[in-house]
Amino acid sequence: MQRLIEAYRSGEVPAAVILDDPVTVSAYAAYRMPATVAALRSALGELYDAVPDLAVTRLVDLGGGTGAAGWAVASLDGGLAQVDVLEQSAAARAAGAQLARRSGIPALVESRWHAWTLGTSQVPAEVGDADLAVVSYVVGELSEALRREAVEAAASLASTVLVIEPGTPAGHRRVLTARDQLLALGLRVAAPCPHESRCPLADGDWCHFPARVERSALHRTVKGGELSYEDEKFSYVVATRLPGQPGSGRVLRHPLLRKGLVGLRLCLPDGTAAERMVSKRQGADYKQARKTSWGDAVR
Repeated sequence: MQRLIEAYRSGEVPAAVILDDPVTVSAYAAYRMPATVAALRSALGELYDAVPDLAVTRLVDLGGGTGAAGWAVASLDGGLAQVDVLEQSAAARAAGAQLARRSGIPALVESRWHAWTLGTSQVPAEVGDADLAVVSYVVGELSEALRREAVEAAASLASTVLVIEPGTPAGHRRVLTARDQLLALGLRVAAPCPHESRCPLADGDWCHFPARVERSALHRTVKGGELSYEDEKFSYVVATRLPGQPGSGRVLRHPLLRKGLVGLRLCLPDGTAAERMVSKRQGADYKQARKTSWGDAVR
């Protein structure tokens, strides 16, 4: 199972090879789903800050596997009423639907699970328009043509789109490609970028963020770990047709804390990346900088 999970995260094999039987799907859900939900929750938190008018009552999860996006949205938005999961693996759909029915959350209990394979089948007509479409840990498993099809399908279904990938250089590049496509389709970038220019990071650097995952006893067992937590690294982009309030920057790394000084690595609205040093002499700005974390928007 460890070999398959690593292959899944690196994009070396298609999802159909991994999520092809109930035992493998169950192992995947125990091993990977908590981290996927945590990464989605973190990205969604930034989305809600950047797009105050967003209310997710209808969610579409494209290539949704066992349905992590629904769990993440339901934990943050009590108005969620409809969840449609589009997934090619029958085993994943069955396991995800069973988990959802046991959740006690009405939107998940009543979620709809659709057989859908990129390149060979249309999005079911009953899915309809949504407030948010999620493409989560999917595009790395696809050819370039199918990646574009997945992003275009998401943009056609919802006013806001979230694409999230592993926080690796390759994942970052795939997110940038999706970002360019969403901009070309007429959406604007809401997060994490405070601009719509070319990414300013130099070759060898990549934009990614951490999400803290609290491990259950089962999760520790399947991971073979002793710590009660882990950090999931992820790259993402959110694009929307809704109005928003861009920040004045995004913190790209852990802040550097020294006596009387905070160093922040920022992506800025002018399309550049720069270091900002905030000293204790700056009073309120210093106090705010001390509270700032990696991935935060700064205004």
